[in-house]
Amino acid sequence: MAEFKHRRKAIRLRGYDYSQPGEYFVTICTKDREHILGKIEAGRMLLNGFGEIVALCWMDLPNHYPGVQADQFVVMPNHVHGIIVITERNLVGEGSEPSPTTRRHPLSEIVRSFKTFSARRINECRGTPGLSVWQRNYYEHIIRDERSLERIRVYIVSNPERWVADENNLEQGAMDEFSSWINQEGMKSPRFSSSTSRQ
Repeated sequence: MAEFKHRRKAIRLRGYDYSQPGEYFVTICTKDREHILGKIEAGRMLLNGFGEIVALCWMDLPNHYPGVQADQFVVMPNHVHGIIVITERNLVGEGSEPSPTTRRHPLSEIVRSFKTFSARRINECRGTPGLSVWQRNYYEHIIRDERSLERIRVYIVSNPERWVADENNLEQGAMDEFSSWINQEGMKSPRFSSSTSRQ
């Protein structure tokens, strides 16, 4: 197995409010990038039982978080890519008191819940309570405009076809063109759009 030399940069912005409306591209890797969610065959991702649990937990996020939408998403053998959309419904109205359904839910809380729900169900299935399923952290990118949103959606959908060039595939051991592009995007300041509330 080739040494994995390149990692996507953590570009979480200091002081940025990750509960505000916008689209966020997230990547969550399994512990030690172990292939536990299925396999790639002929450019298609074949989910196993654990992969199906992960997909169901992703689609269930809006049921736990009003104001959160689950956009494009893919389960890969050892990671997931997805777009989480936080809408205006996630915000508390000015002068009002937060309630369990209206308080601000930051991206970190949403991702943590997804990891917790899915890990618990996977461990129930394999009889390994408390065993780590996911890496401790996650990668996130603030989507800044419609062009970036569409490019990321295409990347997510095509990820199984591009597995041999995926930076999370430890056997390929190099950063792909998309990862280089998104790292460059991350070095720019977020752009705020009053019409779309997209950062």
